[in-house]
Amino acid sequence: MTGEMDGHAEGRGRVYQASGDQHISEHHHYGEHGDGAVAPPGPDSVRRPAVGRPPVVLRDRAEVLERLLASVRTGQTGEVYVLYGMGGCGKTAVAYTLFQLATGECGRVGLWVNAADRASLRAGMLAVAADRGAGDGELLAARNGLRPAADLVWQYLDRSAEPWLLVLDNTDHPEILRDGSWLRTSPMGTVVVTTRRPAARWWPGAELQHIGVLPREDAARVLQDLAPHSGTQQEAARIADRLGRLPLALTLAGGFLSQQVLDPWTMETYGRRLEEGGGVDLIDQGADALSEEDPRHLVGLTWQLTLDAFEARGLPEATALLRLLSRFAPEPLPLSLLSHAEISGVLPRARCETALRALLDQSLTELLDVGERCVTSHAVLLDSVVAATPANVVPMLHATAVRLLDAAVPEVPDAGPYDPLLRLLVPHGLALLRRAEDPSTSADALAAVTRLSTALHRTGDYVSAWETARAAADLGEQRLGAEHRLVLAAGSRAGRALFRLGEYVEAELLLRRLHTTQERLFGADDPDTLDSRHGLQLVLGNVGERDEAVSLLRSTVVGRRRALGPAHPLTLRSRSSLLVLLSASESVVEEDGALLSLPTECVRFLGPDHTVTLGAHHNHAWALYLLGRFDEAEQEIRRVTEAYRRRFGPDHPIALSAQQLLSRIRAARGDLVAAGDIMADVVARRERGLGADHPFTVAGRRLLGEFTTGLGRPPEARG
Repeated sequence: MTGEMDGHAEGRGRVYQASGDQHISEHHHYGEHGDGAVAPPGPDSVRRPAVGRPPVVLRDRAEVLERLLASVRTGQTGEVYVLYGMGGCGKTAVAYTLFQLATGECGRVGLWVNAADRASLRAGMLAVAADRGAGDGELLAARNGLRPAADLVWQYLDRSAEPWLLVLDNTDHPEILRDGSWLRTSPMGTVVVTTRRPAARWWPGAELQHIGVLPREDAARVLQDLAPHSGTQQEAARIADRLGRLPLALTLAGGFLSQQVLDPWTMETYGRRLEEGGGVDLIDQGADALSEEDPRHLVGLTWQLTLDAFEARGLPEATALLRLLSRFAPEPLPLSLLSHAEISGVLPRARCETALRALLDQSLTELLDVGERCVTSHAVLLDSVVAATPANVVPMLHATAVRLLDAAVPEVPDAGPYDPLLRLLVPHGLALLRRAEDPSTSADALAAVTRLSTALHRTGDYVSAWETARAAADLGEQRLGAEHRLVLAAGSRAGRALFRLGEYVEAELLLRRLHTTQERLFGADDPDTLDSRHGLQLVLGNVGERDEAVSLLRSTVVGRRRALGPAHPLTLRSRSSLLVLLSASESVVEEDGALLSLPTECVRFLGPDHTVTLGAHHNHAWALYLLGRFDEAEQEIRRVTEAYRRRFGPDHPIALSAQQLLSRIRAARGDLVAAGDIMADVVARRERGLGADHPFTVAGRRLLGEFTTGLGRPPEARG
């Protein structure tokens, strides 16, 4: 060194030179990522909301808007309001409308900051400080890290000469607010935050307000606001239902309808295209063609922001779980279904809790209790996830979903009380059938849904059983063919449910056709053929075709003995049915007299509490009644009615059938008052459960009339 000040610097280096002793302190600030990148410029304006497409009219937000506006009108300050909900629900639209009213009617200064990421939040808040009077030197020092930026901003907000409203929009990463404590209260203003993150831990001291989907009528009006000449209120309502009444989807759909020039679509056309599978791609065509693409303004991309964040945070299992949920229906899904070991095909079972919490934290799904604890996600969200799921992972996702459903349905459905879980599973089973692409998965899904229909049937929910089996058979036929074994079995379950619903003509036609087809394809003694035959004889026995019913039932017993063995529950069930169909004289000699000892056999093979054993006692009591052995019949049926009531509840059809037999026996023993009381209760319960015109209800009402007139005698005792 020569002692002269001859140093030089290259690139971004610096040289400090001075004579004498100096103490130099230098602070380096290289931007958010520490990679030397230049900090982004501030927003063009914080006085105008940075929104893509302002709402034409804000629908169904009057209550929440009035509550927010009240605090602004009355001059209240120091509040923080958090508007939370899933992406696309219109949180920003509510904040925008409040902003316009606060600045236009209430004289507030409006300040709008995009808080989607650290850089945007920091730049926006420093722009707010500038708006409130911060000097260039102060701002430069804050930008360069020489003074705390958040303190500077809130210093000037607190000193503001005018009351203000500050909106922090798109605050979907609330953790960034804690860096420097960006979210505070002030005596001079009100803060409104929009976010997908509802967890209270992020918002201490704030008032949280959920923003959800719109009611049907208001959702339809959104479409009519945007495309007033495209269709009727009813057509708009149908489209709104298809879009799940999600404001973003409604806005895009209305935008699409209003933008068509060469060949304008009607709402009817748009709705038909949606039903034909237009889905997410069609909805997103409503975005402004010439505006910059913003993922938050497209249903196909808005949730991708969150999925990308999961990957960045090391939570790939959250994405995997959402993709798995997208295979199911947009209906409440029982949480218990996700606890089965089969979920490990998609994500480690031990990580399911973490993944679910991540989805809940981002408002991608929500918990609700509908008699069962469930999770539910929006239909458009699920559709967009399906559309974006890589093709190579779809087979495993779908197979896992089917296995989860299969594990949730009883392996051997038994008679029992109403079970809300079963009905909740129905839309998901049918959704899996609709989404199934390969025959193997389709067959597995169809088998599970058919078993679900059987389970519903055995709880006495015959309407759900019929609807489920019919839909399953139709979907299965489309994928597997009309003569596939599982398709025919699903149809047979539909026929059995039709019988229980009192639709005897339809049930007979369906079961005859299926039985004939199964016999041709699989043989007379095939278990599926025998199952349809057993169902057919039930119908025939109730429409006066007793001889054919007895013939079919006897052949069913023989076939089941050969195919399943004498101790199988189905073999014993068919033998038990003979006790109902046969006359007193026939039952005594049937099977060389062995049929009347059937309950004892059932106890030996199945145990005393098995449903088939109880049914055998029930039918045996009927045979004793026909034989005039009323004391024995009453003792047996009272034990049965008590067991039924305890296991199934007083309204189950099986329990009512047993009560009806008890009333017959009481009448036969001369106690017409007790018989009438019992039968009146049976009729009332059947009217509530089956309807006033159901054949079982009509028969019960007729029997009650007989008791009233003193005609309640055993069938064979009458002339």
